[in-house]
Amino acid sequence: MNKKIFAAGLALALGAGFTLDAAAQVKPETLVKQRQSAMTLVGKYWGPLGGMAQGKAPYDANIVARNAGYLEALSHMPWDGFAASTQSEKSAALPEIWKDAAGFKTAQEKLQGEVVKLVAAAKGGNEAAVKTQLGEVGKTCGGCHNTFREKR
Repeated sequence: MNKKIFAAGLALALGAGFTLDAAAQVKPETLVKQRQSAMTLVGKYWGPLGGMAQGKAPYDANIVARNAGYLEALSHMPWDGFAASTQSEKSAALPEIWKDAAGFKTAQEKLQGEVVKLVAAAKGGNEAAVKTQLGEVGKTCGGCHNTFREKR
């Protein structure tokens, strides 16, 4: 098991470097579509969870576990789509993304950390803990959107 985890981690680490190099060669409009597609999927899998957190949908532990797992993977996907070459492309991305790259990176890492906590809470099976963590994930998403995304 540990060898599989190590191999997966190594592949991910090596792939990240190639992804960054590859992003430099991809058309800016393709990168924008990539990041928007990833965010659309985040919204798809977040929607039912947000509804549960707000009491608008009945709590379903199976959906929480499944969607939290999807969000964990998706929380790593959009970021290379914010390459500097995409700044002039039409999108809701604000210039602050590139002006405050360190802050944007911190926001990404915070989201990833909160989603990991959500996955752990879902595995723990405590509905109250899950709903609390759903609130934290929601605040993290909103905080990033308030700073780095154009108001809609």
